[in-house]
Amino acid sequence: MADTKDGKDTKDTKDTKGTEAGSDTPTVTHARHGRVLVISLRREHKRNAVDQQISDGIEAALDVLENDPDLWAGVLTGTSTVFSAGTDLSAGYAPKTERGGQYGIIRRPRTKPLIAAVEGLALGGGFEIVLACDLVVAARGARFGLPEVRRGLLANCGAIFRAPRTLPLNVARELLVTGDPVDAERLHGLGVVNRLADPGHALDAALELAERICLNSPTAVSQTLQAVERAVTADDDLGWQATEDGFRTVTASADAREGLTAFLEKRPPRWTGR
Repeated sequence: MADTKDGKDTKDTKDTKGTEAGSDTPTVTHARHGRVLVISLRREHKRNAVDQQISDGIEAALDVLENDPDLWAGVLTGTSTVFSAGTDLSAGYAPKTERGGQYGIIRRPRTKPLIAAVEGLALGGGFEIVLACDLVVAARGARFGLPEVRRGLLANCGAIFRAPRTLPLNVARELLVTGDPVDAERLHGLGVVNRLADPGHALDAALELAERICLNSPTAVSQTLQAVERAVTADDDLGWQATEDGFRTVTASADAREGLTAFLEKRPPRWTGR
């Protein structure tokens, strides 16, 4: 048993499949806190940018959460400085897994509640991972954004329809077409962030919320969660088709090639509109 910063006993933290190429350090770990599984992204030197190893690790951790009847809720978090900066563009577009789709989570059906605990930045695919969770806890000062248009791309991991479903429509449009980030305080005021925490305490607050959920019947919580999902995701097939159509056009454009080249060369892009 290991003692964690919140003072609760937990089983030893485990690697959840996949390590950084050329390193023995796991990029995703999980640890049990009573009936709650905490899944942590551990690629801080790359701002937790998601590659195939992280996607595989998220999927494997969600398998643990789903398959263990003694686990009733999950928390997905990053490090103390960053949640995730999104896709590792140097490794290609959003990596997929068999069960979860993009990032191992975006298209995965779940029967147990999952809370995002956010410190620092959640950008692009990082924000789309947050939108794929059921509840959100964020540290004051955390920032969220969808900067894909700044790379000549389109948000293709659910934000096209999940952002307008979660946010007021015009705010979602603003995020999607400006690429400008917003802070946790604004998203809390708009009802996207459930709980605000002091910096460094998002995980603590998320665990408190998860433990509150675990006071209730796991069967009732699971069925409630699935019923809500059925009610609000009826149009998701249309949303995915619209996203895929737009992404196909965008990625075939000269702007997309220029955006990726400029990003890798660390210079401002020179758009042509073609």
